[in-house]
Amino acid sequence: MNHDGFQIEVFEAGKGLWHARIRRADFEPVIIDGVSFPELEVGFAWSNVEAAIADAKTRIDYLNRRSVMPERKRTRVHA
Repeated sequence: MNHDGFQIEVFEAGKGLWHARIRRADFEPVIIDGVSFPELEVGFAWSNVEAAIADAKTRIDYLNRRSVMPERKRTRVHA
């Protein structure tokens, strides 16, 4: 499933314990505070797939608001 530039992968880790993993749809890393992540496992062990997906979407929306997409080419050099 895709949401706002990210792929969401939902998986069961234990009986009835659903988790979500997100990665950018273009496979570029997510940069958070200068640290590169190829993918992120988000949220908690949810009791159903829909809850895991909803949580992943919330996390994606948060990441997009923080603009942690790969660092954009800078037009100015900082000394």
